[in-house]
Amino acid sequence: MPLKYDDRGLIPVIVQDATNGEVLMFAWMNAESLRRTQESGQAWFWSRSRRELWHKGATSGNTLAVREIRRDCDEDVLLLKADPAGPACHTGERSCFYRELGAADV
Repeated sequence: MPLKYDDRGLIPVIVQDATNGEVLMFAWMNAESLRRTQESGQAWFWSRSRRELWHKGATSGNTLAVREIRRDCDEDVLLLKADPAGPACHTGERSCFYRELGAADV
Protein backbone atom coordinates (compact mmCIF):
# COMPACT_ATOMS: atom_id res chain seq x y z
CA MET A 1 0.00 0.00 0.00
CA PRO A 2 1.22 3.53 -0.67
CA LEU A 3 2.29 5.80 2.16
CA LYS A 4 -0.12 8.54 3.25
CA TYR A 5 1.60 11.92 3.18
CA ASP A 6 -0.20 14.94 4.65
CA ASP A 7 -1.46 17.87 2.55
CA ARG A 8 2.07 19.36 2.60
CA GLY A 9 3.53 16.15 1.21
CA LEU A 10 5.10 15.20 4.56
CA ILE A 11 5.06 12.13 6.77
CA PRO A 12 6.10 12.05 10.46
CA VAL A 13 9.16 9.98 11.35
CA ILE A 14 10.23 8.54 14.69
CA VAL A 15 13.90 7.63 14.95
CA GLN A 16 14.85 4.80 17.30
CA ASP A 17 18.28 3.46 18.28
CA ALA A 18 18.51 0.11 16.48
CA THR A 19 20.58 -1.41 19.28
CA ASN A 20 18.67 -0.54 22.45
CA GLY A 21 15.28 0.78 21.25
CA GLU A 22 15.68 4.27 22.72
CA VAL A 23 13.62 6.91 20.92
CA LEU A 24 16.15 9.44 19.61
CA MET A 25 14.17 12.05 17.74
CA PHE A 26 11.13 13.02 15.71
CA ALA A 27 11.27 14.63 12.28
CA TRP A 28 9.46 14.92 8.96
CA MET A 29 10.17 13.38 5.57
CA ASN A 30 8.87 14.02 2.09
CA ALA A 31 9.14 11.58 -0.81
CA GLU A 32 12.56 12.93 -1.83
CA SER A 33 14.11 12.66 1.65
CA LEU A 34 12.75 9.13 1.97
CA ARG A 35 14.24 8.21 -1.41
CA ARG A 36 17.63 9.64 -0.42
CA THR A 37 17.49 7.78 2.90
CA GLN A 38 16.74 4.50 1.16
CA GLU A 39 19.46 4.99 -1.44
CA SER A 40 22.21 6.24 0.89
CA GLY A 41 21.49 4.37 4.12
CA GLN A 42 21.83 7.71 5.93
CA ALA A 43 18.89 9.67 7.38
CA TRP A 44 17.60 12.58 5.32
CA PHE A 45 14.68 14.73 6.47
CA TRP A 46 12.61 17.72 5.40
CA SER A 47 13.11 20.89 7.44
CA ARG A 48 9.78 22.69 7.74
CA SER A 49 11.41 25.85 9.07
CA ARG A 50 14.09 26.08 6.36
CA ARG A 51 11.92 24.45 3.70
CA GLU A 52 14.73 22.27 2.45
CA LEU A 53 16.13 18.75 2.62
CA TRP A 54 18.72 18.10 5.29
CA HIS A 55 21.12 15.24 5.77
CA LYS A 56 21.19 14.51 9.49
CA GLY A 57 24.71 15.20 10.74
CA ALA A 58 25.99 16.89 7.56
CA THR A 59 27.48 19.74 9.60
CA SER A 60 27.80 18.18 13.08
CA GLY A 61 29.00 14.72 12.04
CA ASN A 62 26.21 13.18 14.17
CA THR A 63 24.75 11.06 11.40
CA LEU A 64 22.17 8.30 11.57
CA ALA A 65 23.00 5.07 9.72
CA VAL A 66 19.60 3.60 8.93
CA ARG A 67 19.26 -0.13 9.42
CA GLU A 68 15.54 -0.48 8.87
CA ILE A 69 12.50 1.59 7.86
CA ARG A 70 9.09 0.51 9.09
CA ARG A 71 5.64 1.95 8.51
CA ASP A 72 2.73 1.90 10.91
CA CYS A 73 -0.55 0.06 10.29
CA ASP A 74 -2.24 3.19 8.90
CA GLU A 75 0.66 3.92 6.49
CA ASP A 76 0.98 7.47 7.85
CA VAL A 77 3.98 7.30 10.22
CA LEU A 78 7.49 5.94 9.67
CA LEU A 79 9.91 4.41 12.16
CA LEU A 80 13.61 4.53 11.38
CA LYS A 81 15.81 2.12 13.30
CA ALA A 82 19.28 3.60 13.13
CA ASP A 83 22.80 3.54 14.52
CA PRO A 84 23.60 7.06 15.75
CA ALA A 85 27.12 8.46 15.34
CA GLY A 86 26.95 10.84 18.28
CA PRO A 87 24.06 12.72 19.84
CA ALA A 88 20.79 12.81 17.90
CA CYS A 89 19.61 16.09 19.43
CA HIS A 90 20.90 19.47 18.25
CA THR A 91 21.39 20.39 21.95
CA GLY A 92 24.08 17.74 22.29
CA GLU A 93 21.84 15.33 24.21
CA ARG A 94 21.76 11.72 23.05
CA SER A 95 17.98 11.89 22.55
CA CYS A 96 15.69 14.83 21.90
CA PHE A 97 13.42 13.37 24.61
CA TYR A 98 15.68 14.05 27.60
CA ARG A 99 13.26 16.30 29.54
CA GLU A 100 10.39 14.95 31.59
CA LEU A 101 7.07 16.79 31.45
CA GLY A 102 5.98 18.08 34.85
CA ALA A 103 2.50 19.00 36.03
CA ALA A 104 3.40 22.71 35.89
CA ASP A 105 4.30 22.35 32.21
CA VAL A 106 0.76 21.54 31.11
